[in-house]
Amino acid sequence: MESNVNTYKDLTPARPLDRATLNKMVLRSLFLQGSFNYERMQAAGWLYGILPGLEKIHTNKEDLSASMEHNLEFFNTHPFLVTFVMGIVLSLEQQKADIPTIRAVRVAAMGPLGGIGDAIFWFTLVPIAAGITANMAISGNIAAPILFLIIFNVVQFIVRYWLMYWSYDLGTTAIELLTKNAKEFTHSASMLGVFVVGALTNNYGATTTKIVFQSGEVFTEVQGIIDGVLPQLIPLVLTLILYFLIKKKGWSTIKCIMLLLVIGIVGAAFGIWGGDYTPLIQWYPTI
Repeated sequence: MESNVNTYKDLTPARPLDRATLNKMVLRSLFLQGSFNYERMQAAGWLYGILPGLEKIHTNKEDLSASMEHNLEFFNTHPFLVTFVMGIVLSLEQQKADIPTIRAVRVAAMGPLGGIGDAIFWFTLVPIAAGITANMAISGNIAAPILFLIIFNVVQFIVRYWLMYWSYDLGTTAIELLTKNAKEFTHSASMLGVFVVGALTNNYGATTTKIVFQSGEVFTEVQGIIDGVLPQLIPLVLTLILYFLIKKKGWSTIKCIMLLLVIGIVGAAFGIWGGDYTPLIQWYPTI
């Protein structure tokens, strides 16, 4: 239910918020989805995060109540980029803009962040951090998951703090800058993510075959022939098959994972794939 109040009673612009208050709200933004629900999504977490700033801006209790009421309306954005919206809304609240304007700007600001956030974090940062630490994890280094979490969280906290300061200082101008370059930025970040995933497929795609052809006394390893044509061809083919199934056939990731499990288990049982296991059947087709 939207507030019936359109303007605040005290229209005197408030003093700029200090860095300590902004920092406090950045930390509170971590709880954005702490009370997630299907009616208002992140609204409760949003109000909890922005409340310290509202309390300093609105010394009039009725104005504070009206601000809390309209900031408790439906809200949903990327959880790692929420401080961008916080900074803009706080800038408007500080200037005592009318409530419909603040509401409209809040909705406009939260919209484009979903695709941008996914491109930055899930399609770029996670593959890069995983690529750096995956080899350590494979070798049994216990520091690998710790290093992964450190890299991921250092980046996300830098982004959170920087967006809060930047958007608060720019105000509504930040929305124009974001929407103007959102498509190009998202495309660039997605391309970087695809590049990183491709590199990971090449470096860590360890699927090889143990099939050997026998012609008299001569044994020919199929993997050697494949490597001569294109190294890491098998993991590349598996990756392209999964892409085809997801993109063209509408398969879910769960179905793709189950398919890989079946291929891996059956292939390992019959000695098709490389590894240190002992195959149930040794492949030596006679030519």
